[in-house]
Amino acid sequence: MKSIVFDIKSMNDALDYASKELRIQKDFIDINVLEKKGVLGLMKSYKVEATINVYPADLGYQTLKKLFLNMNVDAKIEMKQRKDNQLIYTIETDENPLLIGKNGKTLEGIQLFIRNLINAYTDQHMIVLVDIGGYRENRKKQLEILATKTAKEVARSKIAAKLEPMNAYERRIVHMKLSDWRDVSTVSEGEGSSRHLVIKPKRR
Repeated sequence: MKSIVFDIKSMNDALDYASKELRIQKDFIDINVLEKKGVLGLMKSYKVEATINVYPADLGYQTLKKLFLNMNVDAKIEMKQRKDNQLIYTIETDENPLLIGKNGKTLEGIQLFIRNLINAYTDQHMIVLVDIGGYRENRKKQLEILATKTAKEVARSKIAAKLEPMNAYERRIVHMKLSDWRDVSTVSEGEGSSRHLVIKPKRR
């Protein structure tokens, strides 16, 4: 759990200080006195530890649940933790197209919000994926087909090909799909929302 240790003169101020430093709501923080400091029996300060008392994965789940409840969307949410630092939330609703958005933009916004929230509550960088209606899995298959088809054409023609702008997750899918190819290589170019991949022929 994420925690900080600090000295403070009054225990009445400890929770406020911890909340400000951790940027976390007070309800999610436990305060533990590590040491009482004083001279001749007079208390001068306290050494305390402030620890976040909520599991980030559960917080992400409850936040998604509350989000859909506020939107009046009936959603089934499944949470998986594949590795110590990877969380996957799989969601099924009757409003999948609405929550995914055009080209997955709404889904990306939901994932970014949950990822930033979770990483604020832990010292360990968490990889957070949110999938709605199987969109990401279908998109992965589409990208792998596109990568293979384009790579074959580049290898044949010896002419580099520029792919459409993609987010970091999608670019990584293409990178990984073509990482073992001997005839082509991939490189990211551009900035921000215009960042894209270029598949280039390898010179021999």
